[in-house]
Amino acid sequence: MSEPAAETRQFSVHARHVDSHHARRVEEASFEAAAVAYVEDFPPPLADGHEISVIVREVSTGREHCFRIDLDSGETAPCG
Repeated sequence: MSEPAAETRQFSVHARHVDSHHARRVEEASFEAAAVAYVEDFPPPLADGHEISVIVREVSTGREHCFRIDLDSGETAPCG
């Protein structure tokens, strides 16, 4: 038997260093997955170095989270 697929939700994601009107909508199962999908699908211009911060907002609730993504390793962590 296969496991049930995780329910996807709609998120609006944009790089922290660009205006929110440049946000993209992505459908993923979690805030973190939405952050990674955004960077993979819509790589924004980098502000500095090999790290980017993105703001992820769940469309249905308006809840937001910020994540830092290391572009070399792919590691994701909450913004500090």
